[in-house]
Amino acid sequence: MSEPSDAPAGPGEPSLEEQIAAYQREFQDLDPQVEKVVSALQRLNRRMNVAYGRQTATLGLSNAEWEVLKALVVSGAPYRLGPGELAKRLGLTPAAMTHRIDRMANEGLVTRERDETNRVRVIVELTHEGREKWLEAMRMATVFEEELLQDLSGEERRILGDALTRLLRRVEDAQPDAEGRLSDLD
Repeated sequence: MSEPSDAPAGPGEPSLEEQIAAYQREFQDLDPQVEKVVSALQRLNRRMNVAYGRQTATLGLSNAEWEVLKALVVSGAPYRLGPGELAKRLGLTPAAMTHRIDRMANEGLVTRERDETNRVRVIVELTHEGREKWLEAMRMATVFEEELLQDLSGEERRILGDALTRLLRRVEDAQPDAEGRLSDLD
């Protein structure tokens, strides 16, 4: 796999090499290889989030709503969870989750019903319309992701996936409480 000599930067953003050179100028103990990996991952994550947000917006979904749909689908049929469990899975406060569920129920993406076996408990369930939006977003994401990885062979994809999974496990082991957000800015 050939490496570009300098990863492209966004408008007004220094290239990775320029950023690393500036960091090294100010902090001589920096390992430029480590910084390149970390900075590239951060930029890739930011740009992918923007791309996914643009795609979901064409479907009338926000990134926040997309996250709820994903959590419900991942939970498996019948795609139902309590608001507290949803909040925990998404790293949100119960108040932020309630706000999201309100919006999504008004849009017909989910229903919110009292649990028949425990009238105090509320159940959030994915609607047919919510599942259809999720499926359409997945179709769009699949095209984007295939284009993103088009220059990598199957073996390179496997190696990259394995390496990123190891990094993720290391972060999860070191920071088990870091699955959510720093704040609930929806």
